[in-house]
Amino acid sequence: MDGQLQRKPRILCLHGFRTSGEILKKLIGRWPETILQNLDLHFLDAPFPAQGKSDVEGIFDPPYYEWYQRNEDLTVYTNFEECIAYIEDYMMMHGPFDGLLGFSQGAFISAALPGMQAERVALAKVARIKFVIIIAGAKFLGFKLGQPKLAANAYSSPVQCPSLHIIGCSMFCHPKS
Repeated sequence: MDGQLQRKPRILCLHGFRTSGEILKKLIGRWPETILQNLDLHFLDAPFPAQGKSDVEGIFDPPYYEWYQRNEDLTVYTNFEECIAYIEDYMMMHGPFDGLLGFSQGAFISAALPGMQAERVALAKVARIKFVIIIAGAKFLGFKLGQPKLAANAYSSPVQCPSLHIIGCSMFCHPKS
């Protein structure tokens, strides 16, 4: 080695629906220390207080937050643009960040942001996202359902951003196990 210290990847972590950055931090804290010691993780609370009951009430203490709201049939999204601006402001003030880690609702955002950045509709003021870690998430549907307008072209062309997808969520869905 050349004697230089290698910087840990800085990762912005986006929690799930009606949870919090602190809750995601506790869950990620269950990962093996050999992984955690090599990452510089930053946990952000979503900008909007939960507008309903959280599935983690009784397991984790409030407060609970949500990134955006949507109707039951997934055709109307509210506060999505404000959410993206909030994340970009945080990244500008506390970055740079190398990658994103998102769980559930935070994973939907994390999956869309590299494409939105490539389309120049989001994160124009911050460094390019180099990778994403998606836990129990997917892309915004868009089939016969809606999607946030800002994310309409997020998947229109291949995004040059490596991604790790963790499909199951036993550690997250059953935190006492």
